Amino acid sequence: MDLNEQKQQFSIAFVRAVAAQCGFAYSVPETDDDSVDATLALRGGNGTVRSPKLDVQLKCTAGNAATHTHIPFVLPLKNYEELRPTNVQVPRILVVVLVPEQLVDWMDCKEPAFELRQCAYWMSLRGLPATANQASVTVQVPRSNLFHPVALNAIFTGLKVGQLP
Repeated sequence: MDLNEQKQQFSIAFVRAVAAQCGFAYSVPETDDDSVDATLALRGGNGTVRSPKLDVQLKCTAGNAATHTHIPFVLPLKNYEELRPTNVQVPRILVVVLVPEQLVDWMDCKEPAFELRQCAYWMSLRGLPATANQASVTVQVPRSNLFHPVALNAIFTGLKVGQLP
């Protein structure tokens, strides 16, 4: 498996772990032709939206030139164009998992803790403008948008009452 495939698998494990802690279902579409790598779902619910879902595009990067406020991420144009529409039934977000440069530092497993490193961040591209770029768009993922159980629960709390991320 090459390094890019390892990054992909690690990002899947990271998001699955967060979804599992929240008690959300994690499913994978049969094909990824619409920039959706996974769908997270909450069964039932007591909001105005029953059984809300969230589509996720997963990316992973190492050695990124993150600033104190943002993580610049070069997103393929296809993904950008498929994540920015406002007329999708299930809202979509981009999740960027930031890992250390060295593969051996991505995780640590010893009692009493199993740690996945480094962090994941999310953003919605919904409603962002079209671009004249031909191959990619650099998006600025806010570092304040940590993708962790508290944040994912907050996103779903909003979805239950019709608020989109």
